[in-house]
Order: sequence, then C-alpha cells, then structure tokens
Amino acid sequence: MKLKRTLGVCAFGVALRVLSPVQAHAVVTDEDLAQIRQSIKQLEAQHAEDKKHIKELEQRLKSSDSKALASQTPASESPTVPPPPKSDFSTTTASTSSSAVSTPTQTGAPASAGAFNPAIGVTLMGTYAHFNHDPNKAPVPGFALGKDANNLGTQGFSIGESEVSLSANIDQALYGQLVLSHPSEGGVDVEEGFIQTTSLPLGFTVKAGRFFSGIGYLNEQHQHAWDFLDAPLPYRAMLNNQLGDDGVQIRWTAPTDMFLQFGMEGLRGDKFPGTSTNGGMGAQSVFVKAGGDVNESNSWLASLAYYHADAQDRQTTNDTTIDTFTGSSDLGIAGLVWKWAPNGNPVQRNLKLQSEFFFRHENGIFDNLAYRGDQTGFYGQAVYQFMPRWSIGARYDQVSADDGQPDFTGMTLDSLDHTPRRYSSVLMYDTSEFGRFRIQYNYDDSATQSNQGVMFNYTVSLGAHGAHQY
Repeated sequence: MKLKRTLGVCAFGVALRVLSPVQAHAVVTDEDLAQIRQSIKQLEAQHAEDKKHIKELEQRLKSSDSKALASQTPASESPTVPPPPKSDFSTTTASTSSSAVSTPTQTGAPASAGAFNPAIGVTLMGTYAHFNHDPNKAPVPGFALGKDANNLGTQGFSIGESEVSLSANIDQALYGQLVLSHPSEGGVDVEEGFIQTTSLPLGFTVKAGRFFSGIGYLNEQHQHAWDFLDAPLPYRAMLNNQLGDDGVQIRWTAPTDMFLQFGMEGLRGDKFPGTSTNGGMGAQSVFVKAGGDVNESNSWLASLAYYHADAQDRQTTNDTTIDTFTGSSDLGIAGLVWKWAPNGNPVQRNLKLQSEFFFRHENGIFDNLAYRGDQTGFYGQAVYQFMPRWSIGARYDQVSADDGQPDFTGMTLDSLDHTPRRYSSVLMYDTSEFGRFRIQYNYDDSATQSNQGVMFNYTVSLGAHGAHQY
C-alpha cells in the first residue's frame, strides 16, 4: 500500500512538470504519457533495489546478534523467574512487584550479575502526639519491662519508624528479603533479613535469618500494617512490643480444604524476654494455625502458640531501678480473627474482629530472690470500614500479675493491687492502598497515674509493597 501511494505521488509530480502552466490548457500528447510511464518504471526499479539492500542489512545484523548472544550466555544458563514463595493464609491488599529478567549486554559481564532485580519499597511514617504526662515514664506494676516497652511515643512531631525493604526471588528455589528500619530515636537497624524456600515438596517451607516470630497474629506484621499505632499491653509487657530474633523457622501446610499449618522455630534467644548470653540457641517456639471461609461473607483464622526462652542476668529498667533476672520464661498465646465483607467484597464495607490471650510463667532468681510468677493479658479490637476509604476502630487491652510473693512488696514485681488497662479509638482515611492517615486517642490506665494521648499519623508506601497477611 505504501509503494502504491509513493508511486502515485511521484506520477502526479511528473504530470505537473509535463503539464506546465503554459501547457495547462493544451492537449496531452502520447509523448507526454510515455514520459510519465518511463518515470514510474524508473521509480519502481529504484524502490526494488533499495528494498533488497535493506533486507541484506537486516540479515547481517541478525546473524551478528545471534553470534554475540551465543558467546555470552549458553542456553543452559538462561535465567528463569521462579514462582514467589507461598503466602501464609494471606490476601493481597497492596501492589506487588515481581523480579524481572535482565537481557544480556555487550559488556561481557556474567549473565547472573543482574539476572534478578530486587523489588525495592520504602515506608514513611510521621506522627504528631500530645500526652498529658511523659509516656516514657509509665511503668506497668507487676511487670519488668524491656527497653523498647518504655518507648511509647514522642511528644510533638516525630518521623516514627520508617523502613526500606528489598526482596526478590533469588532463583528457582529461594526467596530473600532485607528490611532496614529507622527508629524515631535515630540509627539504622536490620529489622528483618532472611532467605525462604519456595519449592520444597509436601507443603514444607523453611526460613532462616532474622525475622518476626510466628507465635502471635500481630507479632508477624510490621508496625506500619497495624490498625493501631502502638502495640497492645500484653505485647508491650511480655514481648517488649514485638519479638524478632535470629534463627530458623519450619512450616508445614497440610493438604486439606481447611487452612491448617504447623510451625516450629529455633531462635538465638537474645531478645526480650531472653538474653544474649545463652550460647546462641536460647529460645524455641511451636505454633499451629487454622482457618477458612464460613460462607461468602465470613472467614476466620485461629492460632495457638508456645514460646520458651532462657535468661541469664537479664536486665530491665524501671524508672531509676535496674533489675536482674536469671531463669526461664514460658509464654502461651491463643488468638482469633474474624472478617466480614458483604459477598466477599471488602471495597465498600468490611469488619475485622481481632483478639489474643497471653499467659506467661517465669521461674528463677529476680534481684537475688527466688521467684515463681504468673502473668496474664489480653486485648480485643474491632475495625469497621463504614464507607470506601473510611474506617473506625476501638480497642481494649489489659494485663495482670499475681501477688503471691510478699517478698517483692514495693519492688518492680509488686502489682500494687492495680490492674493495668487501656482504652483506644482510631479513625482512618486511606488515600489508596499506599497511603493512610490516622488519628488515635488513648486513655492509658496501665500505670498508677493515668495518661491521655492524641496522635495524628500518616503512613505511606513507595515502590514495591508486599501482601498483607490475613
């Protein structure tokens, strides 16, 4: 079609030259028509010659590329993209990025140098908070708190905890992830850094490195994915807000219609309630999770977990008092999550009910005194999205410690006949799955002096952002 159009234009041009303004009104002779036909034949011949030359050049270029590619990347080493690791009863609520395959370059670099490009994501948080009293000087009677449990927030403006994450399928068998966090008090910490298998048979998955333990529903999630800005009181008092450690985790998902998963962990044990002087293998855990759909609108997930840690001269700070503990710490957690969305579509409306119960027993020497104590705690929360992008939530949490040993009267483990509790509410607006604005109110009665706080927060995600758990 292009050739016909070109020839037509050229013929029209020749005709214009033949029919000059002087000859415009003259009769076209046979000689004039013969000249037009001759010009058309010349153009056709020239076009055929050019087309043949172009085809020869394309063949030479194709042959050169094939030889260069064969000399750099043998066919047996061509990179492939393995499937992503299996999720743990999760639903994708945010955008994900898959690894891309890089094409070989002419620089002579090995093909594996850029075979898998990691997905990079950044999470930014910013908060303005106002408290009646200093939130970082609020001991919980009856509990020896870890270092992070005393950091409840910053008066005024703060950037919160921001994160940078890198993740990729390493090859057909492994997945890797690195998460660097920047706490509000400054510095950079490796929050998570692990490898995970993706193709083991019989439903097994192995994770090794640093990761959040699977013992609690909330514990496995990053802070920016929580509905409330702070950890519930049981997490604060018994797990120093959140338990992450170095070790190995093994999971097995049963081949059943109902989701059923068993897991176990061998951990270094240097995170609260353990210590770093335990020989490198001071904590273990086992857990089981089950869940499924009740109908199109309702689904559930239940969990049971047991965690054991050894402590050697574990130091905790209570205002100006430094306490030490040597012994064992055993913790059990039971959790239940229920989700409702009309006909399984959460876009317009949805409801999430969530609760966990904690029981801990510690046995050893506390401040040179024999100690055997039991502690309990629980929280319950509900978050309701009443219209697209808008959600409201409420939470109640409390802990309690026994008073069975009069030797600890007036010390950190004295409950002072007080039951620490807290009431929280939150209003959220999501600009998208990548942006959230929150305002949260706390009435905190965990210390002997109650405290009230209001927090305004934004949380945004840039780049790749993995799937949130169920």
